[in-house]
Amino acid sequence: MEYILLFIGAIFVNNIVFSQFLGICPFLGVSKKLDTALGMGAAVTFVVTIATLVTFAIQKLVLDKYGIQYMQNIAFILVIASVVQMLEIVLKKISPSLYSALGVFLPLITTNCMVLGVAISVIQSDFNLAQSIVYAIASAIGYTFAIGIFAVSREQLAKTSVPGSLAGIPISLITAGILAMAFMGFTGLV
Repeated sequence: MEYILLFIGAIFVNNIVFSQFLGICPFLGVSKKLDTALGMGAAVTFVVTIATLVTFAIQKLVLDKYGIQYMQNIAFILVIASVVQMLEIVLKKISPSLYSALGVFLPLITTNCMVLGVAISVIQSDFNLAQSIVYAIASAIGYTFAIGIFAVSREQLAKTSVPGSLAGIPISLITAGILAMAFMGFTGLV
């Protein structure tokens, strides 16, 4: 039951985008089309899950053991960069269309604060390995859910007439704000 509550809470109640405001740059930059947004969500899910697993092991087996916790950010960023490089090589080989659709945002997953934020949150929350993996996957699903909903909204907005002063980025930011307020309705669910 504890893992189910952790899973649901990370997706809806403590959504990484709408309640913690992490990963906003790719949220706004890659959400013009649903298929691109879902591709980005899948890429981020892969990176977050693998990065959290590796950073958890590094924290427990190296940083804590030798008392060098001050190296945490550097070690975690190196791990995240390595995982993103691996993903980039695989995507370029397996799905060139998704690779080119993600464009510059794929290598920028390295600097996506959502990935580093999840890895650090896992350590600060003192989760065990199973809880860490559940939290990482649920946070990534919550990110994918948020970016997918936002992409659908932006696709619908592109088909409607919007007053000139609100067209483009302003209406997108208003929509993101409304979605964040809607997610506040999940407060108290778990």
